[in-house]
This record gives sequence, C-alpha cells and structure tokens, in this order.
Amino acid sequence: MHCFNRVNSWWNNLTEGQRTVTGIIAANVFVFCLWRLPGMRRVMFTYFTSDPSSRALCSPMLLSTFSHFSLFHMAANMYVLWSFSSSIVSLLGCEQFIAVYLSAGVISTFVSYVAKMATGKFEPSLGASGAIMTVLAAVCTKMPEAKLAIIFLPMFTFTAGNALKAIIAFDTAGLALGWRLFDHAAHLGGALFGMWYVTYGHELIWKNREPLVKAWHEMRTKNTGKGGGLEEQAKVSTKFFTAVASAYLKVRE
Repeated sequence: MHCFNRVNSWWNNLTEGQRTVTGIIAANVFVFCLWRLPGMRRVMFTYFTSDPSSRALCSPMLLSTFSHFSLFHMAANMYVLWSFSSSIVSLLGCEQFIAVYLSAGVISTFVSYVAKMATGKFEPSLGASGAIMTVLAAVCTKMPEAKLAIIFLPMFTFTAGNALKAIIAFDTAGLALGWRLFDHAAHLGGALFGMWYVTYGHELIWKNREPLVKAWHEMRTKNTGKGGGLEEQAKVSTKFFTAVASAYLKVRE
C-alpha cells in the first residue's frame, strides 16, 4: 500500500504533458524489450524498421516511430520527449499533441523514404527522432527565446531559435553530404512539419475539425440509440459526409 501511495503521489505531481508522454515512453520500452526476444527478430525487422525496399511499407511508417534497438538511442529520445512534453502539450493540448506526434512519425518516415529512393541507399531506419524533431521544432518556433542546454553540458545555454537553426543546418549538411550517422532526411522532415504545423497547420486542420467531430458524434449517437429508420440514418450519414467535404474545402482554401 505504501508503494502504491508513492506511485500515486508521483503521478499526481506530473504535469499534463508528462502524463501524456508516459504512455508513449511505455510503448517505446515495450517495443525495445521485443527486440531482445530472438523469436521476434524477423517480425521486428519487417514491421518495426522503415525501408522503402521492404515488403511492408505502410505500417512501418508508424511502428518504427516506437522502435529502438539501442538503449542509449531510446534513452536519449525519451529524455528529449520528456523535457519538451509540458511545453508542447500546453501549446497544443493532449489530443492535438498525440495526433501531431503520430502524424509526424509517418511524415518523417515518408521523407526518409523519398531520400532513400532518390539516393539509392536502402538502409533500414528506426527510432522516434523524426517525431521528436517535430515536437522540438514546434516548441522552438513558438518560443524562440526560451533557454535550452545540452544534456551533458548544462552550463552552456542557448536560445531555442538558435538551436533549431543549428539542428536544421546540421541535418541539411548531413543529407547533402551523405552522412550515415543519423537519418537526416527524417529529422529534416520532422522539423519542417513541426514548424509548418504550429505556423499554419493548427489553423488549417485542427480548427476545421469541429463540424466533422460534431457530425461524427451525432451519427454515433443515432446508430447506438434505440433506432431511427433508414431514412433518418441516411440523413445523418449525409450530414456527416457534408461536414467532411466542408472541412476538406476549407483546408484547400
């Protein structure tokens, strides 16, 4: 009971952002443990690494975002995610953050695919770095004067805006010169998506979701209620798809 109380007290003292990323960190730890099982290796290489020459292309775009083979790689990524969790969730809110994080994983992997196809270098990639670059870039774009520090050199501080410029310059150089230390294309894709989303994406996408969400909840309520004939269900479905079309047209504008 004492142990439970301590855990409960720790959880209650976390910020909303830290609570939100706890689930993401737990998922990464779980996938890391799966890499340690010899019988899972073929499945892990097929679905938890991203490679445009692989037979599985779509699911790894998301699953590889939760996949780390190296303990140091996972620890570094999760530390950065934890550090920026409170800031990003205060900017976007819990639901929007999760949507952006998952989208960032897919988009950064897609950019990595394009770079690998263009250069002919088909090497498997994995890790949350692309999605975390989206988080970092979003926070640095919105809070350019915030002070940051390197993990092992906390005495040296710099502004978030300068850090973002340095990271983009480094990854651009890495992509142009063919460095293989990191997946520089995924990092760049994640960073550019983060910058775009907090500047334009929130207005174009998130704020236009309300008619769609309202129509969806209405359709669910009608379908799970006591009935309503086919004509009533057809009206609700029509209203839902009208909301979808309306949201799409607003984004196009």
